[in-house]
Formats: sequence, C-alpha cells, structure tokens
Amino acid sequence: MGSTPLQGRRRFLGAALCGTLAACGGSDSNGDESRPAPVPDKQINDAIGQLDKLAADLMSSPGVPGMAVAVVRNGQTVYTKGFGTRLVGSGQPVDADTVFQLASVSKSVGSSVVAHQVGSGSVTWNTPVRAHLPWFTLSDAEVSEVVQIADLYSHRSGLPDHAGDRLEDMGYGQTEILQRLRFLPLHPFRGSYFYTNFGLTAAAESVAIAAGIDWATLSEQVLYQPLGMSSTSSRYADFAARSNRALGHVKVNGKWVQGLGTMPDAQSPAGGVSSSVNDMAKWLAMMLGNGVFNGRRIVEEKALAAATSAQVQSAPPGDGHPASFYGYGFNVGTTAANRPSYSHSGAFGVGAATNFLVVPSTGVAIIALTNGYPIGVPETLTAQFFDLVQFGSIQRDWAKLYADAFASLSKPEGSLVGMTPPASPLPARALSTYAGTYRNDYYGPIQVVDQGGSLVLSIGPRPMLLPLTHWDGDVFTFTLVNENAAPGTISKASFLSDRVTLEYYDEDGVGTFIR
Repeated sequence: MGSTPLQGRRRFLGAALCGTLAACGGSDSNGDESRPAPVPDKQINDAIGQLDKLAADLMSSPGVPGMAVAVVRNGQTVYTKGFGTRLVGSGQPVDADTVFQLASVSKSVGSSVVAHQVGSGSVTWNTPVRAHLPWFTLSDAEVSEVVQIADLYSHRSGLPDHAGDRLEDMGYGQTEILQRLRFLPLHPFRGSYFYTNFGLTAAAESVAIAAGIDWATLSEQVLYQPLGMSSTSSRYADFAARSNRALGHVKVNGKWVQGLGTMPDAQSPAGGVSSSVNDMAKWLAMMLGNGVFNGRRIVEEKALAAATSAQVQSAPPGDGHPASFYGYGFNVGTTAANRPSYSHSGAFGVGAATNFLVVPSTGVAIIALTNGYPIGVPETLTAQFFDLVQFGSIQRDWAKLYADAFASLSKPEGSLVGMTPPASPLPARALSTYAGTYRNDYYGPIQVVDQGGSLVLSIGPRPMLLPLTHWDGDVFTFTLVNENAAPGTISKASFLSDRVTLEYYDEDGVGTFIR
C-alpha cells in the first residue's frame, strides 16, 4: 500500500498510521531487548486524569458525534467513559457499553482468535491456506500452493492493495469475492506489502474450516465468551440488533449526518467485529497478560507473541520517520521513547473510526471508538495519552498531523474530478454502438443500455444502475458514492471498438470489459 505513514488508500483503514504518526515502527523486536525503565506511577495517573479534557477537546474540535474510551492498566480496567451521542439529533448518549463497529481493529481481534487455534494445535501460523480451503487460488499457481495463514495475515501474499473491496461494494458475497481474487495480478510473493481485507479473510476462513465451525461462532467460543465480552460479535445482524449501538456519521456541508452504513459480513475477520469499550478492555487486559485474563489462560503465549512481532516491513523509512512494520493483524514497533508497542486503526468511510495502542512495558493500553468517518480523532487521543504516559507532556500537534494524514481519505477519485467539460466535445456515436453486454473475469458482466436516449451502465449482482453522461467522443462519465468511493468521485467509461474501460475499476489493470 505504498510507503506513506498512512497505510490504506481508503476505507477499512488500519495497516495504519506508523512512522511519524503512530507509536509504531523503528524496530522489529517484540520486547526482548533490555527492559525500559519503569514509568512513574504518578505520570500514568496524571495521564489518565487528563483523559476527560483531552476527549472533550477533541469532541469540540475537530469533533465527532460520539466517542467511547477505555484504559487498561496491569490487567485492570481503570478508565471507561462515553462522550457525545450515538445518533445526531437523537439525544441518545454514548456510554462505555455502547457498541461500535470496529472496522479494521477487527483484524487484531481476529488474529488473537487465530493465535488461540495455533495454541490448540488446530493450525499453525505457517499452515498453507489450501490445507483447509482447497479451492483458494491466486493468479500464480506456485503461490497458491504455498501461501500460508501467516502470509495473508501479514499482507505479504502479493495480492494488490485492498484486493476485493470493490467487489464487495458491488454486492458480491464472501465466497465469490475470494474466488475472483485469482484474476488479479500479484506483486512479489513475500517480497512486498499490500494491505488486503479479503486476503486476510481467506486465511481466517481456512482457520474456521479447520475448526469445523463458522468464523463468527469460532470467535465467540474461543474469545468473546471466555473473556465475558457479551456485547461483542462478528456478525452484522448482532450489531444491528443492539439497542445501545452507535450509528455511523459523515460530514455533509460541514455538519454530521447519519451515513449509509456498512454490512461487512463478507470480510468479517478483517472488518466485521462490533464491540463496546467495556468489552474491548477485557481483550486488552488479555493482550497485556500475554494471553492470560483473570488468571485463566485464554491464548497460548508463543502464538500470540508471533502475532505482535514484526513479520514484514509495511513502509520504508522516510521524511524523518523510521520504517514501519506489521505482524499478524497488528502494527508493531517502538514508540518515540523506544518502548515496544503494537496497535491498529480501523475506519469505514461511511462512518466509523477506531484505534487502540498497547505499550507493554508500561502495563498500559488504550482504545478509542468513534462513530464519525475517519479524520484522526481516535489516533490523536491515543497518541496524546501515551505522550503523557511516557513523557509527562504532549510532544507533538497530533491533531494536525492526523488531520493532514486523513485528509486524503475523503478526496474523490477520478482523473476528471475538478475538470471542466470540453466546450466543444466531439460528438458520440449512435448510442446503439455502445449498447450491449460486456464481460470481465474479475468484476463479472456489465450491461450498457439505451434508456430513452441516454446510456445506463448496469454493474454487479445487485445490480447498480449508473447513468452515463457524455464527455467527449467515445468517453462518458458516471459518479459513485459508496464505502470506497468518496462523494464527488467521477469515473470515465472509455469505449473502443468491442470494449469499454471503466477508470474507477481499473486500479489494478483489470477494468476493461469486452463485448
């Protein structure tokens, strides 16, 4: 996903925010070096004591509709609080039991499920995905045979950035998306890092099949129930049924309004968990306990340690920041105080932003969940908090750093965005010239239909009906708004003889459809 500190081009963000921004990167250790000096208790207590004000400041500027925060220290929950509202205009307050969608923080939670299965002997991190998901196929036959759970959980399989996400937006289900990944060109296997929701999902599904149950049930049985996480689920239907749930919001004309919502069951292991901060505090306590919670072993320590150890470089050093690393579903590295850490962010463009940060040598972890689209609020809070824990004062203008980093996520896509239509465009051909059914192995067929003198594009299994507007000659345009297409996105539809190339769907060179 490139080399910028903000990993993840758009939604389901979360490979996320290292280098100059998050407290990760700069080390491939998991804490085996000499232990840093203890942080004074007073410094930690003072940091916790400032959370109310830090959160209140962020709620007012840049602002989000609602936020919940929890801090765990030495295995105990020492701070939980909700701020703002679950739904703008409803008067419904957020509290520590309010359930939020976690987005890509689900990857870290799910990784601990896999670690449990590794510890139980059901699989290993190095088990080939095909051992239990034999139909899983990539475009390289040799890679297909050997790609492991570890490769997909560390995003080093060679699949391109966010492979499969746009298929999900089109309405395809999980199995269909995973099967279509075989049509995508691969980057170097184990020699590149590209963040993928559906690659990781394939690995998790293989683990679930090995266990003989579905992923959501496996997560319940080995993690949520043993930890007492009664408000946590990997099924969207459970989130939708919660009376105390935070609904997603986006900004329109500078005001927060309810977003479209997203049902991420197709990639549940990567982005489908919902939970409260009271529940997530229990998970963080287990993580700080190296797999032990309230004196009970939940996850085998060695399997969990592998997940929070650097497995691949996620971004090279540059612009004054060190290299960033990724484990199995976790960002890992060291803080500015040279303390080993691990973390993850999550975001839905239609209204969720989440972040947790763990610094084991301090015995402290924090999580912040919000119901506004990603503008950097939870990351700012966790970074400010750990500055106070480690240094006694906030070291950087985190709000500005994160706001600048996240600004690109809300930008519309397309080479024609902001362009003025030609004053004297070349005329289009007769509309019947363009009409017909066009095939594409990866995206499936599309239809171009003349409806009363205007062309309409029909795409996806739902299908989506997208009016085409003439631009110039054989080039038409259409607009999209969905999880991966920010408002204002414009795509070209360029016709040539028996084919049409859809710019928005051509990011990996597979956007040409043939009649």
